[in-house]
Amino acid sequence: MKKILLMLILGTLLLTACAANDGHMAGTDIEAHDFWARSAMAGGNGAAYMLLHNHSAKDDALTGASSDVAETVEIHLSQMKADGTMEMIKQEAIALPADGEVELKPGSYHVMLIGLKQDIKAGDEFSLTLHFTNHEDITLTIPVMDTQNMGGSGMDGHMP
Repeated sequence: MKKILLMLILGTLLLTACAANDGHMAGTDIEAHDFWARSAMAGGNGAAYMLLHNHSAKDDALTGASSDVAETVEIHLSQMKADGTMEMIKQEAIALPADGEVELKPGSYHVMLIGLKQDIKAGDEFSLTLHFTNHEDITLTIPVMDTQNMGGSGMDGHMP
């Protein structure tokens, strides 16, 4: 009887600990927050933005992304050239430091959707999978916003 009672108490403590972590073990996850994309037309290019947070004690890096809505998906950095024009530079990876965050936003790092296979309009959603050096892939459902909305989507995704 004492063993059964002890097992019930330990089981309850374990479930409580898991619930407190919302299904995420502290120090081991990468989270994506406020993900969104601009509307864009088929045949053209689009971009997706988000905030990535590395909760682990180990450095990682975003090494790529993939989506069925585009022929090619790349990580880019937009920056101002000396002549005042904006250029986009393909990145092999974006460092994601231990217990740090990186914001992918207009005018900076972003996920570039090249050769869109379909229109992506405000109100639509599409799937985007992020690839990392050390962490398993994360698949997000990205909401498409009007280009006038330069802020986040309000979406908050805990990703395992």
